[in-house]
Amino acid sequence: MATRIQQGGLQVDSTLHTLINQQIIPGTGVDADHFWQSFEAILNDLTPKNKALLEKRAQLQQQINQWHKARLGQTLNFAEYKSFLAEIGYLVPVGEDFSISTQNIEPEIAEQAGPQLVVPIMNARFALNAANARWGSLYDALYGTDVIPDEGELAKTSSFNALRADEVRRLAKEFLDSAAPLNGASHKDAADYSINNGKLNVRLKDGETVTLVDNSQLQGYQGEANKPDIVLLKHNNLHFEIEIDQKLSRSVDAAGVIDVNLEAALSTIMDCEDSVAAVDGEDKALAYSNWLGLMKGDLAVTIKKGQQESVRRLNPDRSYTSPKGKKLKLKGRSLLFIRNVGHLMTTPAILDSQGHEIPEGIMDGMVTSLIAIHDLKGNGPLQNSRANSINIVKPKMHGPEEVAFTNELFARIEDALGLTRNTIKVGIMDEERRTSVNLKECIRAAKERVVFINTGFLDRTGDEIHTSMEAGPMVPKADMKAQKWISAYEDSNVDIGLACGLQGKSQIGKGMWAEPDSMAKMMQAKIAHPMSGANTAWVPSPTAATLHAMHYHQVDVQSQQQQIKQRTAANVDDILTIPLLGDRKLSDAEIQRELDNNAQGILGYVVRWVDQGVGCSKVPDINNVGLMEDRATLRISSQHIANWLHHGICSQEQVMATLKRMAAIVDSQNAGDPAYINMAPNFDGIAFQAACDLVFKGCEQPSGYTEPVLHAKRLALKAAANT
Repeated sequence: MATRIQQGGLQVDSTLHTLINQQIIPGTGVDADHFWQSFEAILNDLTPKNKALLEKRAQLQQQINQWHKARLGQTLNFAEYKSFLAEIGYLVPVGEDFSISTQNIEPEIAEQAGPQLVVPIMNARFALNAANARWGSLYDALYGTDVIPDEGELAKTSSFNALRADEVRRLAKEFLDSAAPLNGASHKDAADYSINNGKLNVRLKDGETVTLVDNSQLQGYQGEANKPDIVLLKHNNLHFEIEIDQKLSRSVDAAGVIDVNLEAALSTIMDCEDSVAAVDGEDKALAYSNWLGLMKGDLAVTIKKGQQESVRRLNPDRSYTSPKGKKLKLKGRSLLFIRNVGHLMTTPAILDSQGHEIPEGIMDGMVTSLIAIHDLKGNGPLQNSRANSINIVKPKMHGPEEVAFTNELFARIEDALGLTRNTIKVGIMDEERRTSVNLKECIRAAKERVVFINTGFLDRTGDEIHTSMEAGPMVPKADMKAQKWISAYEDSNVDIGLACGLQGKSQIGKGMWAEPDSMAKMMQAKIAHPMSGANTAWVPSPTAATLHAMHYHQVDVQSQQQQIKQRTAANVDDILTIPLLGDRKLSDAEIQRELDNNAQGILGYVVRWVDQGVGCSKVPDINNVGLMEDRATLRISSQHIANWLHHGICSQEQVMATLKRMAAIVDSQNAGDPAYINMAPNFDGIAFQAACDLVFKGCEQPSGYTEPVLHAKRLALKAAANT
């Protein structure tokens, strides 16, 4: 049982209280008593509003359920359906056109297009790796991934493969030819790079000297102008370096090039939400302490490799000499957002005067903003925000009223912490159905704060299933991306973002690449994101960020957005099209295969979440392909089985038998983990019960969210471990 400290009318977990009072508040200029009094006042005023918004969610869902139940078995009358949604306030009237008026926006948001990482804030090593992923080695990314096939003479071996390295150099030089073309020559033929009279001179192997087609791409260099160690170039507003070892034998590379370093993860979302398992004051204190380390610039982790130890810290900025001989500095780290939790969950980290848990989202907003003041005040050696802003991603909001509530919360936090109005910016996750179909009004509700809108296919599909649970059985999960609603939803996010003036002011983002080991497939598929007009998209690792950055050299997103503005905007009617199975008959084998796939993913994720507190895992699927799993993937899988159970596509006995059979498979997949606790053969563990509850009680979960079950089971396990 956590010990608590009475702070006014609040009972605060002692670990969290100590962190806030002794480590976070000093240096912010905020008085401790004022902080707690203001926090309590915000809780007293806004908790009832938060609760009312959640009650409205439940009320709307009940009305939708009743409407579908009354028409079950009938062909859906779309006009009647849409009219009903407007009548109950699920669809709101669309107001006049407007443009967002956000001020003080980071250049990584407003001016540059490139990859975005999402990383669990509770893992300090992951957080540092992501923050340092602003720059990435193209040589390492190519050599270490399947972009170059791992087979035949190019296969990775236990020792260095010179032939694979040759292929790395060939592909890197192709990139240079595309991003920084030379006049009548190729970087493959370069024998020497030098800067002379503000121009890049490239001496070729045949003795001829050429220059860049566009010399304005040359931004600077490190070392001596006539023998640079680094040549800094820019294309599509992204920087990259040609790294040269002047002592390298020219037999390896004629010009001495040893790497091409790309500006990669322009921004990173430090996540307090879907990718973490934070259920109490102890967990929240860890999350906040890591965020504090990032904001003060002193977060460090000791890394052990064999007998060797090293300390990982935040990278410094990068310094160069400009072509005119002046000093030039570029940021060495990714711009850091912090993702708070949504409006749903409460937390036992703090109890109110009645002994009730407080809304976790209000606590996140207050504490993470307080921590960010250290960055705004320059209390550390490194800078995150260059615009004097705090960038918070707010997930899982349902409709304009909930965005307006976030706007009100942030204003109250600014007043409490002495911050100028709209210092706190908001990223709106367009991942709930009521937000998708009312996106313009959602943006309007925070038009002075918006710096980000982003689609989330998995959460959005989970909400799609739950909202229309009573309408009928859904298509198999793998078929969802071919449904009319999903393409309309993705297009609409861009269309509405551009129509609301986000171009040049805000990120319009796309979702995660879920196969971290399949970089070749990513390079084929993910170019679609900048082509769609998105100026950022999520990647699962620093390596993936380096590779995905190449797509933003291939596509000028600003130009793409200009073209997209001319197209006919996606129709909300298409977004409202329910992905029902209809008259399609599935074979027994198809049903079982779907159940196997969903059950395996659920169990593989839940067992580590509940037993080990791991909120984001690379979980092998039934084909042993590692997929990034978080609560969003869990939501869709559990809701999908719940939907099929509800409509008799499968039976409870069949699902339970599937869960037990797949549990044994998951156990075998985790056999090498000494901390892993087997689910089979007794199936009596808390983790297995959590998976069962997510499925068999899926229809009753609020909006189909998995957090209530996961948090309860994780807290039960922690309590049992402490008795």
